[in-house]
Amino acid sequence: MKFRKLLIVYLSVLVVVAGCRKDITQQPINPGNGTETPQPPKPYKVTEDFETGSKTAYAAADVQLTTGVWTFNDALLGALAADAKNGSKSVRLRTGDITMKFDISNLQQIKISHAKYGTDANSTWQLMISDDGGATFKQVGSDISETSTTLVADSFKVNTTKPVRFRIQKTGTTRINIDDIVFTGTGDSGIIISTDPGTGDGDNGAGTGSAAPERGVTAGSDAQPASGDNSNLLFGNPSNAQTSVTVADNYLIDQSYYVESYSAMRGTPNWVSWHIDANTINNTAPRSDNFAGFIGLPSTFYHVESNSYQSSGFDRGHNCPSADRTSSANANAATFLMTNMIPQAPNNNQQTWANMENYLRDQVKAGNEVYVIMGSYGMGGTGSNGTFNKINGDKITVPSNVWKVAVIIPTGDNDVNRVTTSTRVIAVNTPNINTINTDWKQYRVTVRAIEQATGYNLLSALPQSVQDAVETKTDNL
Repeated sequence: MKFRKLLIVYLSVLVVVAGCRKDITQQPINPGNGTETPQPPKPYKVTEDFETGSKTAYAAADVQLTTGVWTFNDALLGALAADAKNGSKSVRLRTGDITMKFDISNLQQIKISHAKYGTDANSTWQLMISDDGGATFKQVGSDISETSTTLVADSFKVNTTKPVRFRIQKTGTTRINIDDIVFTGTGDSGIIISTDPGTGDGDNGAGTGSAAPERGVTAGSDAQPASGDNSNLLFGNPSNAQTSVTVADNYLIDQSYYVESYSAMRGTPNWVSWHIDANTINNTAPRSDNFAGFIGLPSTFYHVESNSYQSSGFDRGHNCPSADRTSSANANAATFLMTNMIPQAPNNNQQTWANMENYLRDQVKAGNEVYVIMGSYGMGGTGSNGTFNKINGDKITVPSNVWKVAVIIPTGDNDVNRVTTSTRVIAVNTPNINTINTDWKQYRVTVRAIEQATGYNLLSALPQSVQDAVETKTDNL
């Protein structure tokens, strides 16, 4: 096999430093004296090997891969003997291109393995880069001549802290194979998933786990029923959310393991509703930490990705918690979709809400089942980097308040009819700030207070007389 010299292309770097922002993962707290000790950034390596995902036709389409979603245009994932590949599959590219639909940050080098397809004639291709979210692309270096029938690797040096994405663009009509794209850098790549720093669903949006693609939900037999007892929307649709794409600010999504009203304008759910019982928290599946954008959103909606909260100072705060869905890997993974997240102040998420989540699971362990509705409203929250109204280029609204309503009843059947005027209903409304009290009970309010703040009709499936009783009391147990 003939190897070529590595092509090293230097890109000029424009480093933009946001005055009030910092990457909180680079300044861990020193527990000895309470001060922050800067730590050197760690190197990373992210590899796209094209072994996941499926695409067997050349027609343009998005493909879910290990690193994220890529657009394949006149390209497919080939697994024939004629496909040059390392493993079972590689990209077979004809006259179009493959393009990342996500960004990577703090990149130093990208390495691409490539070859001719089968006995096709020699051809050329180009590596393109975008630093404006895919709005425009420019070529990196010169055209690459494709002459080898076995995979060879070319490396491109790209020293930049700016988020960038790439396109591999074919010239000519003969086919080539692309495999094993390796991104290396120092710092936070932005497509690396962090692990939970606490006991709740805390996450700072930047860490050292595995990369997460944009994906959908695979519902198993453990998913909640669509209606009736144990269904996620048993007590009503608070905002009358609809499945029409024209209702972009109140879009109904049934994720099988929870139901939500999603706001494309805010980039967050308005509310999420779910049911908890002994089966949903049986701990047969571990916490997956596979944060991912939801591929099922309409194409006209802005798609929040796993790295969209990066360096914002806010956690990717779950509405339906990971620990409420441990009956299967599918159930747990559903809670890590970004459509289930809000920008939540770290202490609000990891302490106050984690404590309430644990309390509600303890009620289930004591022989109850719990119906939960959680949501957020307003604009402007204070995270570890200060107060912000929006993040991610103003695409995601930071809520001012985070609320939850929980209906607790003994395990049984005919659930709506078993709710009486004496049933315990907990309503909590917290400010989305980092100086919050860790005791969630300090923020108990009435259901009616949350309805007045949001305009929603909560627990609407209950008889009005029961609503009037349980919604006007503040829990005090």
